[in-house]
Amino acid sequence: MPDRNNLLKRFQLQEFPQPELVQMKYPVFLCHGYGAIGSVIKKGPLHDPCMQIRGHGVAAIAPNIVPYATIETRAENWVRLIQEFCDDYQCEKVNVVSHSMGGLDMRFALSNLGIADKVESLTTIATPHHGSPLADLILKTPELVTEKLSVMFDWFGDNIYPKIKSDALGSLEQLTADYTTQVFNPENPDVEGVSYYSYSAAVGKGTKHSVNPVLKFQNNQIFDREGINDTFVSVESAKWAEHIKTIPLSHISQMHLQMNKESQKIYEQFWLDLLRHLSEKGH
Repeated sequence: MPDRNNLLKRFQLQEFPQPELVQMKYPVFLCHGYGAIGSVIKKGPLHDPCMQIRGHGVAAIAPNIVPYATIETRAENWVRLIQEFCDDYQCEKVNVVSHSMGGLDMRFALSNLGIADKVESLTTIATPHHGSPLADLILKTPELVTEKLSVMFDWFGDNIYPKIKSDALGSLEQLTADYTTQVFNPENPDVEGVSYYSYSAAVGKGTKHSVNPVLKFQNNQIFDREGINDTFVSVESAKWAEHIKTIPLSHISQMHLQMNKESQKIYEQFWLDLLRHLSEKGH
């Protein structure tokens, strides 16, 4: 006969069942990366992380900009939206959290577009600070294939974000190792007065964490060139300024896509830890 007391233990009430509250000095402004997969499935690539952050009592916003465009074009958009957000909500500054290419956008914006006075900190997640072999692999495909892919992505980008002309090929060229290490990084040093942090990520080959079979090929290709990676960006490429840690989430799972029970727990803990870190640093 089942033990009724043990059965009822599952229903015992927690005194504080809501998510942990995190006290922050400034709101969080999220910048998404290259591409538009998340925009098709959700309200935006970083909409779910934004709502996760709000669940911890932190004011956060995750706008959408042109998915396929050069760093310079995307950076101008982020600057405009940060200024609008600060004006609308009377914010002195924001903590910027950027995913993937969004980190390069914001490094450019801070170095060149006069937005540093509005940014308390920049945290990058799986940003290809030193490039991504995936960009090189795509660009090395036959020219006819590259052109067709470019036309398709530009058409898609122009339709979902018609305000600005897409440039899938031009932006992809800026994600190569040669461009980031030889051109971008020397020309965009960190700005004094802004705290810079970075997170890397790794799954699949070389780790104990599984990877979606669809992403195995690129995971292996990047591993052979740069080591453990999140299927888009290697750990070494994602390290910039103060590197906090490597998280076991794929590039897509960081945006709350292709989730399972294991990745869901890791995802929730990661975003909480990120907020805790910024809070502890006084941001």
